[in-house]
Amino acid sequence: MGTHRELSDFRALSRGCMMTQEGFGQAYQKGFIRTVKILCSRGASVHNAEDLAQAAWLRGWRKLDQLRDERMIASWVMAIAINYHRQDIRAEARFQDLPDLCGNGGIDSAVIDTDRILKSCPAADRLLFEQQLGGLTTQEIAAKQGASVTAIRIRLFRARRAARARMEQRESELRDSLRVQDRVATAA
Repeated sequence: MGTHRELSDFRALSRGCMMTQEGFGQAYQKGFIRTVKILCSRGASVHNAEDLAQAAWLRGWRKLDQLRDERMIASWVMAIAINYHRQDIRAEARFQDLPDLCGNGGIDSAVIDTDRILKSCPAADRLLFEQQLGGLTTQEIAAKQGASVTAIRIRLFRARRAARARMEQRESELRDSLRVQDRVATAA
């Protein structure tokens, strides 16, 4: 009885391919990195390219009986890898997020809301908010205003609370106004 290697070599020979397990291993070692690089050049991430290359070489090993010329092993496995990459791209395209079709039409409502809030604030609070929105830390704001960090944090807390109260008051007034309009419309 022969060894395991001899049996696998015999199976490869009986399939019509002269490629042995050792020959495939050498081709894998020479071609794996090249396969990854080509997949990366086609837009795959390094991690995904490594996974696709591994899967392609595994499929190449499993389908070795379909290989007609052992000198073409690297090209053959590369074709398998590229096909895997194409399948990946197609699958990714099927599951992309849909654009927000019923959204705000490209209007950045956060900017409008921020501007509205800032306009409703007293000048001192507005200055604090603008400095913070500009990217300054509380330490930097404190240094600019000649106050302690704790004092700036307290001012910011109070300014936020006052702004929130003004916005809630405005929202309540708008709701009341809409209710009155609804009543007038239903009465007519």
